[in-house]
Amino acid sequence: MKYFAILLSLSLSLLAGCASVQPPAAPLPPFADARFAPPSEPVGATDLFTLSPAMRSYLSSPSFTRHLRQSGLRHGLVDALYSKTDLKLEYESSKTRTAAETYADRSGNCLSLVIMTAAFAKELGMPVRFRSVNVGNAWSREAGLYLGSAHVNIAVAEPVDSGFRSSGLAEFLIVDFIPQDQAARLRARELDEDDIVALYMNNRAAEMLVQDRIDDAYWWARAAVDKRPGLISALNTLAVIYNRHGELALAEQTYRVALAREPENVMVMRNLQPVLATLGKHAEAQTLAQRVASIEPFPPYHHFDQGMLALRAGDFEKARSLFERELKRAPYNDEFLFWLGVAHLRLGDVKHAREQIARAIENSTRQEMRQVYSAKLAHLRRTGAATGTMIR
Repeated sequence: MKYFAILLSLSLSLLAGCASVQPPAAPLPPFADARFAPPSEPVGATDLFTLSPAMRSYLSSPSFTRHLRQSGLRHGLVDALYSKTDLKLEYESSKTRTAAETYADRSGNCLSLVIMTAAFAKELGMPVRFRSVNVGNAWSREAGLYLGSAHVNIAVAEPVDSGFRSSGLAEFLIVDFIPQDQAARLRARELDEDDIVALYMNNRAAEMLVQDRIDDAYWWARAAVDKRPGLISALNTLAVIYNRHGELALAEQTYRVALAREPENVMVMRNLQPVLATLGKHAEAQTLAQRVASIEPFPPYHHFDQGMLALRAGDFEKARSLFERELKRAPYNDEFLFWLGVAHLRLGDVKHAREQIARAIENSTRQEMRQVYSAKLAHLRRTGAATGTMIR
């Protein structure tokens, strides 16, 4: 199966999710509205930060008031939203939600949770800062797509009329489920609200692609590019959509627009190379492939795929070694952790199998996969009980 790389605003940390945003620059990518059916749902972000009546009611509730009284405005807001006693939010990465949807569902991916936090903070008159944090990219794979994730967090400050006038970062409280002292040390770059809006729409485009809703994906990606023409992840997503729709010339043009802004972007180069080959531009395709290999010799999932082959062949020691090698590049990937656990299990090492599968549950961003991993872990615990092996 051919895989296309797409960078999403998702992360393994709770409050996360955004890619590097570049300033707009000419030329703009081509749009092809006439070649796609109208969207099946409204496309846009008009209500992205809008509070629902239920959210406004929560702001005046005794519980929320108690958090503010006990901890102050900044810490009280974070305590109220992310304590396990009130909203009981669950991280769930299958859909990027608006602030109101995240609150109603009590779940959301990283970007959704940042959006909801910003919506509450803005309602309380608290300045907010969105921050793109350099923690490196991680990858998952679904429906013929490599889905990359990066990291963003949000910082909140006291209202401007509180008498607390300084706007330095030290007076902002960083909201991040990476430990706060670690989050404060990471290199970060500020984003503005339009960047967050464009990232939201790019996520929705990628989610439509996963569902094979190509026409809807086009309109979401188009909106993201229109909002932020320099957002490389949105340009790349639009080009992938053209590719999947059979519009290879448009895909090539759009990839080239992205590379004009970011010439060393390996994700875009990997996607462009097979398009060039299909269009008969073999020499250029080969040159690009060599360039990619010199920057990143092994694509995402390379060692994992080799490990799966070894596992199926019964070479469990080799499979374990390859899974461990992939995990060095992506230490929080739940799929890699789970299959490393399976390799340990095939080698008879139940203790380490249990440890890796427990880590897979902890790091999974999708509820259905947490259930799969939990069932396997429960089976191991039952097996341990039956054999007298201690498995916690």
